[in-house]
Amino acid sequence: KYYVLEMFPYPSGRIHMGHVRNYSIGDVVARYKRMRGLNVFHPMGWDAFGLPAENAAIKNKTHPAKWTYENIANMRTQLQSLGYSYDWEREIATCHPEYYRWEQEFFLKFLEKGLAYRKKAPVNWCPSCHTVLANEQVEEGLCWRCDSEVQQKELSQWFLRITDYAEELLADLDTLTTGWPERVLAMQRNWIGKSVGAEINFALKDLEGSVAVFTTRPDTLYGATFMSLAPEHPLVATLIRGTDQEHEVTAFVERIAKMDRIVRTADDLEKEGVFTGRYCINPVSGREMPIYVANFVLMGYGTGAVMAVPAHDQRDFEFAAKYQLPMQVVIQPEGLDLDSITLTKAYPEPGVLVHSGPFTGQDNESAKGAIIDFLSSQGKAKPTINYRLRDWNISRQRYWGAPIPIIYCDACGIVPVPHADLPVKLPLDVQVNPDGRSPLPACEGFVHVPCPTCGQPARRETDTLDTFVESSWYFARYTAARNDTAAFSKQDIAYWLPVDQYIGGIEHAILHLLYSRFFTKALRDEGYLNHSEPFQNLLTQGMVLLDGSKMSKSKGNVVDPDKMIAKYGADTVRLFCLFAAPPEKDLEWSDQGIEGSYRFLSRLWRLADEMMTVLTPVGPCAAINSTLTDAEAELRRKEHDTVRRVGRDMENKFQFNTAIAAMMELVNTLYATKDTLRTTAQGQRILSSAISSLLVTLSPIAPHICEELWQRMGYARSMTTEPWPVFDPEALKTSEVTVVVQVNGKLRGQITVAADAPGHEIEKIALADPNICRHIEGKTIAKTIVIPGKLVNVVAR
Repeated sequence: KYYVLEMFPYPSGRIHMGHVRNYSIGDVVARYKRMRGLNVFHPMGWDAFGLPAENAAIKNKTHPAKWTYENIANMRTQLQSLGYSYDWEREIATCHPEYYRWEQEFFLKFLEKGLAYRKKAPVNWCPSCHTVLANEQVEEGLCWRCDSEVQQKELSQWFLRITDYAEELLADLDTLTTGWPERVLAMQRNWIGKSVGAEINFALKDLEGSVAVFTTRPDTLYGATFMSLAPEHPLVATLIRGTDQEHEVTAFVERIAKMDRIVRTADDLEKEGVFTGRYCINPVSGREMPIYVANFVLMGYGTGAVMAVPAHDQRDFEFAAKYQLPMQVVIQPEGLDLDSITLTKAYPEPGVLVHSGPFTGQDNESAKGAIIDFLSSQGKAKPTINYRLRDWNISRQRYWGAPIPIIYCDACGIVPVPHADLPVKLPLDVQVNPDGRSPLPACEGFVHVPCPTCGQPARRETDTLDTFVESSWYFARYTAARNDTAAFSKQDIAYWLPVDQYIGGIEHAILHLLYSRFFTKALRDEGYLNHSEPFQNLLTQGMVLLDGSKMSKSKGNVVDPDKMIAKYGADTVRLFCLFAAPPEKDLEWSDQGIEGSYRFLSRLWRLADEMMTVLTPVGPCAAINSTLTDAEAELRRKEHDTVRRVGRDMENKFQFNTAIAAMMELVNTLYATKDTLRTTAQGQRILSSAISSLLVTLSPIAPHICEELWQRMGYARSMTTEPWPVFDPEALKTSEVTVVVQVNGKLRGQITVAADAPGHEIEKIALADPNICRHIEGKTIAKTIVIPGKLVNVVAR
C-alpha cells in the first residue's frame, strides 16, 4: 500500500497556483506509485471551519455555511479540471456534523482521562478577530490571520495537555530523520524546547516562604546577585502588599501586562524593572538579593522567576548595568582574568569556577551536578526538566467552528454531553454579527438545555474548538470517510496508516504538524490508532513567486489557474509547476516558462501525430531480437536510459524537473531518428516502443495528452492501468564511448573509442590525436594513466 496525501485546502473560493503546485506534486507521486504496482490511497477534503468564512460572510452579507459549501463546489470543479486522481468517494469536509461528531467524542475521551481541562489563564486575544489565539498563532506579537496587535486577557478556557507528551514528541523526532526535512525537525525541537536543569528555592527575607527558580546554569549560582520576577508572578502581590513600593510596582505590572509576550522576549528589548523592596537569600552564598519585577521575564517559561547572574548572562548584565546592581564573576575562561568592575559584556562560555566556595577550581560543567546534589541534600533544590511547550488552548470565541460538547449546570458544575447525544450540532439558523462577535451566546435554542445529570435548566458552552483540532486527525478519517458508526475502522487504520508521503508548506512546520503528532499519540493511547507518528515522509514544497514575492491577492501579483488552463491546458500548467524548480525550492512564475512547457507538449503531439500511421501498440521497452542499425541502437538506448533516469529521479526525492529534462532529450532523439526509422518494420517497432515509453513515463505529469495519444496508438486499456516500464541494462550499452584526454591534469581533448577497447589501444589513439600531440610537443612523456571508458592523463615534462 501507499498513502499519499497533500495538506487539504481551506475552501476560500478559488484555488491558487500554490495549490496547483502542491497538488500536482502529490498527483504525480500517486500516479507513479500506482504504476509501480502499489495500492495507492489518494484522498481529498476541505478544512472548512474557521475565521475567514465568518469574515467573508460578514463582508458579503451571507451565511458562513452557504459561503463555504459554494466554495467547496467551485474548488472541487477546479481540482477536477486539473485531472488530479483523487478518490472523491472519500471526500470529507470538517464542517459536516458527521465529521466533527467524532472530534467531540475525542474531546470527551480526553476529558475523562484528564487530557482536556478548563482553567482561567492569561491568553492571547485578537481584538479584530474577537477570539483567543494559541501561542503558536502569534507571530512577532501579531495575529497570524489579520496582523492585528495581540492583547493579553485572562479568560476561562479549555486546554489540551500536549505537555504530557512533550518528551515523546521530542524523542520521536529521531524516528523521522530519514523522511522529514532537518529544518522542520529543528523547528519542532526548538518549539518543544527541552531544558535540563534544576529548580532551586531562595528563602525570602522577613517573610515566610521562598521563591522557586528554574535554571540550566546552577554552576553560576554563586554569581546570582538579584532576583527577577515576571510581572504576572503570583508572589508579586504578596511581596509589595503594604510597602512603600506597592503603588510603583502595581503601575509597572499593569503597564507591562499590555505588552505582547513575544516582544518581551526579544533580544533588543530595552530591559526595564522595578524594585519590590524585598530580598531573598542566595542558598549557597548567603547573599541578600534584591527582588525586582522585570519586563523580560515571563510566567510561560520555568517558574516565572530568574536568578540574575549579570556576569554570565547578557540580559541580566544589561539590567544590572542600568540599575547599578552588583556583579560577581564566578567562571574564569582559560588564559583570561575577568573582573566584574571592568566587564563590558557577560561571559556565558565554559571555564573554571572562582569565588564559588567549595566548588572553586572545578570546571563549570562538572560543577553543575555537584551543586545540584549539594542543594538537594539540604532540601533546597531538585533536578528538573523544563519545556518551552505549553498546553494547547483550544477555545475560540467565534461561531464557525465545532461546538465544545460541555454543559454548565449551577448544581452539577461542568457536565459532559452524553456520548449518545453527539453530535452537538452548530446551529445554522443564526445571523453573524457585523463586528465578528459570536452569535452563539444569544442563540437561546442552542444555549438553554436541561442538565444531563439533574435535569435542571443549564447552558451550553458557546466557545468553539480551534480549527487546528479538525486538521489534527483528518488524515485518519479519510480511511473511514463514510463510516457513520465509528471514527475509524481498526482494520483500515492498520492497513493504511501512517501516511507514507505527506506534502505541504513549511509554514505548517510547528502548528499543524506538531498538533497532528500529538493527536496521533493521544488517540493511540485511547485505543483508536495503533501507531505513534502520522506521517512517515514529509515534503515541504516551496512557494510560488511572481516578481520575487509570494503570490498574494493583497499585493495584486496573482496568476489565475483557470485562465492558464483555458489558454494552455491543464497538462501544461502541471508540467510547468513541476519543471520550473525542484519541489522543495521556491518557484518563480514565468510567462516564458509556461509557454516553453506548452511548446514541449505541442512538439510531442506533432511528433506522435506525424508518426501515428506507423505506430503500433507494442508496449514500452519492447523486445528487439534482430541486429540494430546505428539509428535504431541510438533511439533504443535513449529510450531505456530515459526510463532509467525518470524512475531514478521519481524515487530520489521526487526530482521531477530532471525527470522532465530526460524526457525532453528523448523527444529530441525521436525527432532526429524518426525519418530514418519509419521506413522499416524494425524501425517502426523501435519508434513505437520509444513513444510508448515516453507516454507512460510522462503520464503522471501530463495525463490527458498522454492518455489521448496512447488510445490513438491502439492500446485497448487505459494508461492508468499500465505498469511502469522496465529498462534493459543491455540496451544501455554503447559500441563507442567518449574518453576525456588530459595533459598534466588539464583537459586538452576528447577521443571516441570502442566501448570495449583495451587500455593500450586507448593510449595509442590518445597520443595520436593532433591536439594532444601539440600539447606534448618537445616534452618527454613520463607516464600515461588510462581509465578505460573514461579518461586518459598524459604526464609530460
